[in-house]
Amino acid sequence: MTTTDPTPQSLQRTVMEVLDGSPKHAISRYVEWLITIVVLVNCSAVILDSIPEVHADYKDFFHELEFWSVMFFTLEYVLRVWSLGVKFAANEGGAWKGRKGYIFSPFGLIDFFATMPFYMHVFFPTLDLRILRVLRLLRILKLSKYNTALQDLFTAVNSERRAFGSAAFLLVIATIVSASLMHFAEGHEQPQHFGSIPHSIYWAIVTITAGYGNVEPVTKAGEIIALLTGFLGVCMAAIMTGIVASAFSNQMSRKKAAYQSQLRQVLSDGVVTDAERESLRRLQQQFRLSDAQVQAMIDEHNAEQAS
Repeated sequence: MTTTDPTPQSLQRTVMEVLDGSPKHAISRYVEWLITIVVLVNCSAVILDSIPEVHADYKDFFHELEFWSVMFFTLEYVLRVWSLGVKFAANEGGAWKGRKGYIFSPFGLIDFFATMPFYMHVFFPTLDLRILRVLRLLRILKLSKYNTALQDLFTAVNSERRAFGSAAFLLVIATIVSASLMHFAEGHEQPQHFGSIPHSIYWAIVTITAGYGNVEPVTKAGEIIALLTGFLGVCMAAIMTGIVASAFSNQMSRKKAAYQSQLRQVLSDGVVTDAERESLRRLQQQFRLSDAQVQAMIDEHNAEQAS
């Protein structure tokens, strides 16, 4: 007869797995949805609370919502820190290794700062409320745990960091050259805007990134330089877009390869258990693969087995 281990360590592991979204526990999905809903409600409340008329009518409601939300986020943070004490065995670094890894990780810092605005306002009531609102809106970053979009972006940028570095180098050169030319062309005519190269650099950056520097040249040479700078901005945008598109395409290919490897491992024995099916489903959601893509992988595997 099998009995459930009631030790505190087993409870810690269960809490850790539930909060990490383990497919072993059906409640994990509901915990993720609960945290997501609380975050969205909070961010909506912060936005609405910034409207003076709404704040005047519902400030008590917003205050209560903020209090109970902070209690919820604080409980989540404490549970994560506590439960991660069992992530590593004593010979692998022990409890502190698991807790330290979370506390100083990007997600741990996000969870920490999700509660800080409330406590800062309690201990420092004279702080500017606008600063606290901005900090409270950072809670939206908690959703990046359950949606890989931001993670995909950072991974893609990191994988193409050499290409981005080269593009940034070209951007710096283009900015300095166009700013210097504009200083010599317009410096005497508009000294308040182009009286020095640093002033002109601001114009060049805005022109390259936005297409219009908010200052119109008055000389023919300045007009030509402005046109070339704007065209250069379009070229730089095309280069950056191409790098990002290529990086995202490579990232998706890596995800498909990882999912296909896991799928082959599951299908290798010809039996798919409920736990394996749930694990594959969650991996499909995490990698944002469509049912058609997964079915194509299964068909490919079956064709290979048949041949």
